[in-house]
Amino acid sequence: MEIFLSEMEREKPTRGVPKWSAVAVKVINSNSEKKVAEQFMAEVASIGRTYHINLVRLYGFCFDPTMRALVYEYVENGSLDRLLFGENKATNDQWGKFEEIAVGTAKGIAYLHEECRQRIIHYDIKPANVLLDAVFSPKLADFGLAKLCNRDSTQVPVTGFRGTPGYAAPELWKPYPVTCKCDVYSFGMLLFEMVGRRRNHDASLSETRQWLPRWTWEMFEKNELPEMLSLCGIKETNIESRENVHGGYVVCSVFT
Repeated sequence: MEIFLSEMEREKPTRGVPKWSAVAVKVINSNSEKKVAEQFMAEVASIGRTYHINLVRLYGFCFDPTMRALVYEYVENGSLDRLLFGENKATNDQWGKFEEIAVGTAKGIAYLHEECRQRIIHYDIKPANVLLDAVFSPKLADFGLAKLCNRDSTQVPVTGFRGTPGYAAPELWKPYPVTCKCDVYSFGMLLFEMVGRRRNHDASLSETRQWLPRWTWEMFEKNELPEMLSLCGIKETNIESRENVHGGYVVCSVFT
C-alpha cells in the first residue's frame, strides 16, 4: 500500500491517501515508553478481530524498531466531541441525527460485548472516541485500552486506572469487581452530554447544576425532566424524544 503522509505531530492521526482510498495513519513514536507499546498491541489485538459498521476499520499496521503505525479507514466528519462542543457545533434542529448516532454507538458496544468470539471491553467510551463518517454514522475508535476476555468470565482483572475521568465507571478506580458493564456506564455519561449539549461538569453554573448526572437524577426523581430539558435550551418539539434518551442514560449510569 502506498501511503503519503503530511507533516504531523507524532502520536497523532494524520491523513494518508493511497491510490484506492483515503486512510488515517496513526504513527507512534518508536521510542515511547512500554505502556504506549502495550496500548499499541492492545489496539491491534482487539480492533483487528472485528468488523462492524459502527467500529472504525483497521486496514493494517507496522511494528518494527523504527516505525509503529496503525492504518485506519479515514472518517470524514471528525469526532462526536467536535460536533457537540467544537466551533461549528450542531444545532437543536439536528437532534434526529443525534438519535441515530446514539443508537449506532450502542450497536457498536453491543457487538464488542455480545457478538465477538472473545468479548472486548473498550474501557474508554467518550465523545472524542466516537468518529463520524460522511453521513454522520458513528464508529467507535481508539482501542488502546481495550481488553479481550472470555465470554463466560463474570469479572475482569484490571491493573491500574483505565478510562477517562468523568466517563470511567466507579469500579475502574475503586476496589470493585470490573465487568463489561463499565462500558455501559461510560455510554450513559456520553448520552448525558449528547442530550444536555454541555459537558457533564460545568463550574460556571449554579452548584446544583454543575454536575449534569446528579442534576438529571434529582430532576428525574421529582418528575421534572421537561423543565430541565428546557433549561438546557431544548426545543419543545424535541423534548419527548430526549426524555426517552434521558431515561436510557439514567438506566445506564445507575443500574450497571
